[in-house]
Order: sequence, then C-alpha cells, then structure tokens
Amino acid sequence: MGKKKGPKYNQIIDAAVKVIASHGYHQAQVSKIAKEAGVADGTIYLYFENKEDILTSLFKEKMGHFVEIIRERIASETSVEDKLLILVKMHFEQLQADKHLAIVTQLELRQSNKDLRLKINTIFKNYLILLEELLTEGKEAGYFIADLDNRLARQMIFGTLDEVVTNWVMKDCKYDLIASAEPVHNLLLRAFRA
Repeated sequence: MGKKKGPKYNQIIDAAVKVIASHGYHQAQVSKIAKEAGVADGTIYLYFENKEDILTSLFKEKMGHFVEIIRERIASETSVEDKLLILVKMHFEQLQADKHLAIVTQLELRQSNKDLRLKINTIFKNYLILLEELLTEGKEAGYFIADLDNRLARQMIFGTLDEVVTNWVMKDCKYDLIASAEPVHNLLLRAFRA
C-alpha cells in the first residue's frame, strides 16, 4: 500500500520522534503519538499500518533526507578530505539540532525487535553506500592508502560517529556535539591517509 504523504504525515512523524524519545518505543502508544500530533487516533492508520511502520517511516524520512542533503553539499567539493569533514559535521549537526531524534536513533532503535532492526538496516544502506563512495574516491585519488579495506573503514567511520553521538546523548546533550567534528575528522584522516 502506498503511503499518503503531506502535512499530516510529517506532523505524525515529528510527533512520533518526540513521544518515542520521551516515553521509549515500547511505551509510545499510537494514541500518545496521535495526541502529540493533534490528530484523531484513526487518522494515524490512514498514513501508517502500526507503530512499527511509524518508526521505520520516520527513520526512512529522516535518514533519506539526511543522505540527500549531504550528497548536495559535497557535490561541489573536489577534495575528499573536505567531503569527509562535511559528512562528519552534518552528522553531528543534524542530531544536535534535534535531540529527540538523537535519543530515538541512539537508544530506542537499538532496543527494537530483530525484524524492525533489519528494516532499519535496509534503509541505512544508502548512508553506507555514500561512505563507500567517499572511501573509493579517496583511494583512487591516492589520498587514502591503496589497500584500505572499505568495509572496515566504513564501519570505523560510522562506529566512531555513532559512539560520539551516543556519549553525547548519555550525557544529556549538555555540550556542543559539533565541536567534536574536526577532532574526529582529523583522527579518521590519520587512520586512512596514504
């Protein structure tokens, strides 16, 4: 079934982020999401099949939009070093700008069931493809070591960004996450540079 989109769809997605961040995924009933969105409970089902569908849709919307924006921003850059810095900064900027989303992505998605995690991983592949492209470009330009294992390097990049954000969330988002972008970028470059 094709999902309806529009203002109410986005309203429900944004409400779900807040409710899941505040109450946890398991305690985030559809009725709470509907109340936060300012719609009737039944309206939710015009857009989503169930709560799991809301969570996968919100991740798909937010992650899909995020990858598109990064691609747009790095398109005009020539240096792979600058492209990687933009990616790191934007990763941190997006989550610092939306603390509820940070809580959902860093804590709640990890507590979901296996089927849900598999759906999330499928959506996440576009981000990994983007990382893969940057690594390949860096190797082809002679900027990164020629025998760099893209799969491990990709895991290193994402794992590092993910852990820095998780630590920030666990510390109640009390410091400037974006300030970590350049030091993280420098560490990653030292690991990959030819």
